[in-house]
Amino acid sequence: MKLGSTKWLVAAVLAAGAVSGAQAQTIPTIKVGWTIPAEESKYWMMKRPTEFTNLGKKYNIEWTQFQGTSPMTQALAAGALDCATQGVLSLANGVTGGNLKAYIVAQHVFEKPGGFSVYWAVKDDSPIKTIADLKGKNVGISVIGGGTYGPFKMLLKGGGVDPEKDIKLIEIGFAASEDALRQGRVDAINMNQPFAARMEAKGGTRKLFALNEAMPNIVHILEACRADFVDKNPELAKMYVADITLGMKKALADRDETLKVVNEVLKAPIPVLETYLLKDNDFGRDPGAAPNFPAMQKMLDIYQEAGMLPKMDVMQFKHPTIVAPIQ
Repeated sequence: MKLGSTKWLVAAVLAAGAVSGAQAQTIPTIKVGWTIPAEESKYWMMKRPTEFTNLGKKYNIEWTQFQGTSPMTQALAAGALDCATQGVLSLANGVTGGNLKAYIVAQHVFEKPGGFSVYWAVKDDSPIKTIADLKGKNVGISVIGGGTYGPFKMLLKGGGVDPEKDIKLIEIGFAASEDALRQGRVDAINMNQPFAARMEAKGGTRKLFALNEAMPNIVHILEACRADFVDKNPELAKMYVADITLGMKKALADRDETLKVVNEVLKAPIPVLETYLLKDNDFGRDPGAAPNFPAMQKMLDIYQEAGMLPKMDVMQFKHPTIVAPIQ
């Protein structure tokens, strides 16, 4: 992950999240990064702010959308964001490569046995049958260095493919993945929900491999806040985490409304969302948005064994009191 000049990033985030008006002058504002998919608690906060205890009353949020977690890591390290969605690998890279200090304050989704696992797809008529067949091909990924990159890299190496030399890796956001594959811009592409469900309904593609083949029970995305932000503003951070906790509770308690909320954010048709969202074939979600630190430690250990990270203790990311669930 490159963490060189970040002035442009800081300027872009501040411009995109600029808040005006008298209210913004009287209550504090948290700069928050987000992406798609699978951040239902934050989508509730965006689209149903009046449902929350503190949001809009005791603090405001500047929302800035990103394509993946690694650009948000850069924005956190640059001080352009206070809190953001993160992957375990992207956050760890921010620590080792960008001197980022952060707390993991909540968790969004994880892969559960029997549930959905992010996978790479090819066309039905593609000659690509195994990972080894990817040599010399164009392969899409949502963002290089993001949450899916670690296990993807491990799978390719296990299949005899050097992910840095044997393929051309192309960044393509999840929303554009299906079109990129069907139009032949890539030979294989990673698929996430709801885009996988939509593509599968149309037919003409097949799964090549899934991330759970390399790393079971992946913690896909978590919520992290800069340590200096939390340490200087503990009550503000606590209110934010309390609303993240409440957002997860609302998302799981009212599926019909969550379908509407996710539809508003992702623009995916409700009939498509209905096929998987919050069902057994979806990701797993902790009802209190509690981070699974032992599972994250196992991921860090695997990355360390694979030579992708130095040895790292996940507990460096845990604040003693400001962590979900907070009621």
